[in-house]
Amino acid sequence: MKRILTAALTLCVAFSLSAAEQDAKPSWKEIEQKAKGQTVYFHAWGGSQEINRYLQWAAKELQRQNGVTLKHVKVTDIAESSSRLLAEKAAGKQQGGSVDMVWINGENFKSMKDNGLLYGPFVEGLPSWQYVDKSLPVDIDFSEPTDGLEAPWGVGQLVFIYDSAELTNPPASFSDLLNYAKAHPNRLSYPKPPEFHGSSFIKALLIELSKNDPRLQKPVTDDSFNDLTPQLWRYLDEFNSVAWRGGKHFPSGTTETLRLLDDGQLDLAVTFNPNAVYSAQSAGNLEETTRVYAMEEGALSNIHFLAIPWNATAKEGAMVAINFLLSPEAQSRKGDLDIWGDPSVLEKQYLTGSAKRSEQFKSVAEPHPSWQTRLEQEWLKRYGSQ
Repeated sequence: MKRILTAALTLCVAFSLSAAEQDAKPSWKEIEQKAKGQTVYFHAWGGSQEINRYLQWAAKELQRQNGVTLKHVKVTDIAESSSRLLAEKAAGKQQGGSVDMVWINGENFKSMKDNGLLYGPFVEGLPSWQYVDKSLPVDIDFSEPTDGLEAPWGVGQLVFIYDSAELTNPPASFSDLLNYAKAHPNRLSYPKPPEFHGSSFIKALLIELSKNDPRLQKPVTDDSFNDLTPQLWRYLDEFNSVAWRGGKHFPSGTTETLRLLDDGQLDLAVTFNPNAVYSAQSAGNLEETTRVYAMEEGALSNIHFLAIPWNATAKEGAMVAINFLLSPEAQSRKGDLDIWGDPSVLEKQYLTGSAKRSEQFKSVAEPHPSWQTRLEQEWLKRYGSQ
């Protein structure tokens, strides 16, 4: 009898603790109140004028609507921020961190998740979560479960831009791309890995060359890497030899490929936004005759996300900022073809304006994130010093 009473008492205490823990969880109203006056240091790629201008608008709205100050810390590669967070972790800095919010996906998310650098789960507690299109792979990032540690922000697809006044029949496959490069030396290139767009280019190339081998969806091994990549290096040896500047120099990123296209130095530009051509035309950076297309097998596609470091100083401010960036107002402006044109992660019924007709192509899934690291390392070993 005594054992039964003890067990019952233990169960009651457990239930009481659970209830207390639930009661201790702050409401969204309390989060908003605590966020007022906070400054959120948002580490995000700063290589696009359109994106930078959009974030300037978002910062003004967050200040006006929520009293939160959003500071865009422009980085060339979010891996820089990941390294900073790792250093803070190693130094035992469990609070008062220098990064409050990050724009990530793929290998950077997996690295941060594996090293315990992310706060959460927090995503499903955001009021704007109700608007998200759950038919999209919003809970998977390069085959890695997000576990509520990052909120979907937009859809990315690797596509190409060309000037229809100069090129009437752009290459429809990477095989065609190589033939075109040989027939028109010095007219094609791609950004230098490990820059995101350059790494995406070589991943998409490997997918086509390997006929999307199932091993690409699994963690890379020495055997799978050595089996699948020789054809990639043979291709790049040939391509680079006839590429822009003889493959001795590569564009720094998508912005430079767009400029080189507009200057008439390149016949194709690379972007991870199927609507980037429209915002670039609107800004006067591309001719009205430029068009966007994907390879016939489809476009390498993924969701890009927003996350909060585990030791962020302004966690509440970051949650309020992410919630705003997921709102129909912010997503509609982000998807506006004349502003950024980034495809929305919300259901179409919640969008307004041109964001409703955002263009997307047939999707090709990303490989496991471990492939990107190995591919970048080998690319740099082979071509990085050129």
